[in-house]
Amino acid sequence: MNGSRSGRGRKIVLWRHGQTAWNLERRFQGSTDIELTEEGVGQARRAARLLASLKPDAVVASDLLRAAATAAELAAVTGLTVAHDAALRETYAGAWQGLTHVEIVERYGEQYAAWKRGEPVRRGGGELETEVADRAAPVVLEHAEKLPADGTLVVVSHGGTIRTTIGRLLGLEAHHWEGLGGLTNCCWSVLGEGARGWRLLEHNAGTLPEPVLGDDD
Repeated sequence: MNGSRSGRGRKIVLWRHGQTAWNLERRFQGSTDIELTEEGVGQARRAARLLASLKPDAVVASDLLRAAATAAELAAVTGLTVAHDAALRETYAGAWQGLTHVEIVERYGEQYAAWKRGEPVRRGGGELETEVADRAAPVVLEHAEKLPADGTLVVVSHGGTIRTTIGRLLGLEAHHWEGLGGLTNCCWSVLGEGARGWRLLEHNAGTLPEPVLGDDD
């Protein structure tokens, strides 16, 4: 994509889902299908009104309940139809899923430390972060390619998947992806196309700074 074709170029808004009970408990969700809390629905509703002002052209979301319900709030105010894709699900983390942060550190301390150092780790016997990017980034690009010259795509997904997708689209080496901080519930990051590819324009936007509660913290 060549941003010189227009004054603004295409944009991709990567929007993390609203709060869940497992977020509050600091319990690793991964691909477990957990619903939004009442507060999470409210977060999605408030954020949707802000994102609608960007006049998005398309919305694609993970098919897990927490992401699909978040996307539905944007659909309600824009009239857009949401495309759902399982490739945008959160990282599958095997034995880690359902454990609290404390339990993971106690039982898988070295594995956790290696992951935080940026080493390729199959957390709980699950997916590598590069494998998550392998499945998610092409879906995002496929939908972005369908945008008009100045169009905006909203991708509703999960903290870890969004981080790995951003890292891949920016061309960063995988061990640098940890340098991208986590997203707060219902916050988003924005990528814009430039002459040399995608650029990070905003990160964890949408709120005053709050703690990041989720699998990616």
